[in-house]
Amino acid sequence: MKKIYLFAFLFGFSALYSQDVPLPRGLSEAEKTMIAWEQFTTPALSIGITSPPPYPVRHMAEWEELQALAITWRSFPEILTQIVLHAALEVKVVIFCKDDTVKTTAEIGLQVAGANLANVEFVVTPNNSIWIRDYGPNCIYKNDVEELNFIDWVYNRPRPEDDLLPVDAADYFGVPLYSTTENPERMVNTGGNFMSDGHGTAFASQLILGENAPGNPYNAGPHTEAEIDQIMEDYMGIDRFIKMETLPFDLIHHIDMHMRLLDEETLLVGQYPNSISDGPQIEANLKYVLDNFNSYYGTPYKVVRVVQPPDYNGFYPPYGDYRTYTNSVFVNKTILVPIYEEKYDTAALRVYREQFPGCKVAGINCNDIISLSGALHCITKEIGTADPLWITHQRHPDVLDNDLQTGGYTISANIKHKTGIAGATVYYTTDTTSAYLPLPMQATGTANEWVCYIPHQANGSDVFYYISGTSNTSKTTIRPLAAPAGYYKFHVEQLVSDANESTQAAMQAIYPNPANGITVVPVKSTSAVQASIELTDVLGQKVLTLFSGQLQSGEMRHYFDASRLSKGIYFVKLQTAAGVASQKVVVK
Repeated sequence: MKKIYLFAFLFGFSALYSQDVPLPRGLSEAEKTMIAWEQFTTPALSIGITSPPPYPVRHMAEWEELQALAITWRSFPEILTQIVLHAALEVKVVIFCKDDTVKTTAEIGLQVAGANLANVEFVVTPNNSIWIRDYGPNCIYKNDVEELNFIDWVYNRPRPEDDLLPVDAADYFGVPLYSTTENPERMVNTGGNFMSDGHGTAFASQLILGENAPGNPYNAGPHTEAEIDQIMEDYMGIDRFIKMETLPFDLIHHIDMHMRLLDEETLLVGQYPNSISDGPQIEANLKYVLDNFNSYYGTPYKVVRVVQPPDYNGFYPPYGDYRTYTNSVFVNKTILVPIYEEKYDTAALRVYREQFPGCKVAGINCNDIISLSGALHCITKEIGTADPLWITHQRHPDVLDNDLQTGGYTISANIKHKTGIAGATVYYTTDTTSAYLPLPMQATGTANEWVCYIPHQANGSDVFYYISGTSNTSKTTIRPLAAPAGYYKFHVEQLVSDANESTQAAMQAIYPNPANGITVVPVKSTSAVQASIELTDVLGQKVLTLFSGQLQSGEMRHYFDASRLSKGIYFVKLQTAAGVASQKVVVK
C-alpha cells in the first residue's frame, strides 16, 4: 500500500503541526477554521480497498483475545509509559512514532521505566495526535474467525497524517484494509463513538448522523440513517446499530466518555448525582436502550453503574473536567482504568474487580490528559489475534434449587475456529480454594454449540466455572481469559414454596449491589402466584413497594432508584402465601 498526498493547502497544515503541542480530542481553534473552509479532505486521502469485503464479516468485541495493543507516542509520556508497562506483560505493544527521534526517546524512557521491551515494537510513521482510538484501524474477521481484516473510516478531524495511519497499520500487521473513503460509501465515523458486542450489535451517539448529513464538510455522502446502517453492515457486519441522543456537556459526543460494554449483555454506565451535568440525558438514553432493545441473547441488558467523579475543585461538566471511569481498556487478562483521586477511585476500581474476578485491574492517573476530553480508551487501539478461537457464552443465571434440566445445570457455549473444534470442557467448583472438576462438553450439531451439565448442588451454593475449547490445530482458549483465577458464577437460590410444592418463587441476585442508582431486582417463579416485593430499612419499616399483585410465571425484573435513598443497609423482601425470602442491599 502507498500514501497519496495532495499538496493543496499543505503549508497551512505543516505550520499547524510543526510543534508537538498536544491536540485536544475535539477540534482546536485553528482546526475549527479549517473545517469552516472545508479544507478537511484536501491534504491527504486514505487508501485501501474502497469496496466492501466480498464475504461475511464480524466486528471484534473489545474483550476478545488480542495479539497487540497500538498507541501513538506524541504527548503525555508518563501515561503512555504506564500503559506499556502493564500491556506489554499481556500482548505486544506497537508504538507509532512520527520520526526516529521520537522512537529513540520513547525507547530510552521505557527502558528506564522497566518495560518489557521484548514485547514492544516501534513503527516510524507520520501522525498528528495521540487519539488513536478515533482514527486507528477497526478489526473485523472474515466469516467470524477465518481472517483478520481492518476497516478504516474518514476521521472527523483535519489531521491528514492521523487519517492515513491505518494504511501503515495494515502494512505492519499484513492484513487487508477496507476503507469507507470514496463516495458513494464515503462515511465519517470515530472510534470513541463506537463499540460493539462481537455479534452484530453496535452503539453510538447520534453524532454519526449529523456528521454524514447534507452539508457536512467532510465530502461524505450525504447519507441517511438507513444508508449509514447499510454501510456498517456491508463493511463491518453490524446489523443492529443503536444510536442515542448526544449529551449536552460532552462536546465531542463520544460514548466512551460515559458508557461501555462489559460483555454481550452487560452495560457499564456512568452516573451523576440527580439533575447534575449530563446525568439526565444519560438516564434518558439508558431508559431508551432498556425499553427498546435486548441483548444478543434476547435478555434485557444488565446495567452496572459507576459514579462519574467531579474535578479536583468539586465541579462537574461543563464547569469541570469530564472525568470518567468508563474510558477503560481491555488487554486480555488486564483492564486499564483511568483514575484521578483515591476518594473516588476506590469505588470505581472495585466495580471492575467485582465484574472481572481474576483480572488485573490497574489504575492509571489521567489528570493530565482529561482536560482534553479523553483518557485511556481514547489513546489505545486493540488489535485482535490473527488466529481467533472464538468462545461466546451467556453466563448461567442464578437458579431455583429444583430448576434442573436433564443431568443438572445446562452450560452452553458457541465455540468456533477456522479449522474446527476438537473438544471442549467445562471446569467447575463450589469452592475456589479447591480444585476445579472437569466436565466434557458435547457438540450438539447446531451452530457450533457445545453443551454439558453441572450436577445439582445444595441450596445456597455458589457455583464457579469456566470454559475451555481446543481447535483441530491444538490451539486452546479459555473463557473468561483470566480463568481459573477468573470465573463465571451463579447461585442456587433460596425458595419460597407453597405447602404442596406446586409453586416456587425466588429472587435472583440483585444488581448492582452496592447500589447508587437504578437497581434491578430479578425474580423467577415456576407459576403465577400472589406476591409482594418491598424494600425495608434495617428496622423492618417499609420504604418502597416494588410490586404487589399476581407474579407471573417466568422471569421478571423490578426496579428502584437507589440514588433517592439515604445511604445505608436495606432489605428487599419477596413474600407469598408460602413465606418470605429476602436479600440485603447496600446503598452507598
